[in-house]
Amino acid sequence: MAEVTLTNANFENEVLNSDKPVLVDFWATWCGPCKMLGPVIKEIADENPQIKVGKVDVDNEPELARKFGIESIPTVIVFKDGKQANMSVGFRPKQDILALL
Repeated sequence: MAEVTLTNANFENEVLNSDKPVLVDFWATWCGPCKMLGPVIKEIADENPQIKVGKVDVDNEPELARKFGIESIPTVIVFKDGKQANMSVGFRPKQDILALL
């Protein structure tokens, strides 16, 4: 499944009201570790149709970053049944990200 670009406008519908777990990557274009994690997140999205994968560009969506207390990027948050279930900050290998699910 393709990654979904998340915004303040679609976050509630795409994440909080999702019927499957959602992995959300908070990132920025200028962030080196984010660039390293990007391909890993894409692989997870492509290989796991049972989950939804979304990306939040913190520069474009500062309200979402504030709402979820994002202080460092990349930050990955897993939502289940509309609630935050797990979180990881910084670059992590694929197996560590999958373990959050």
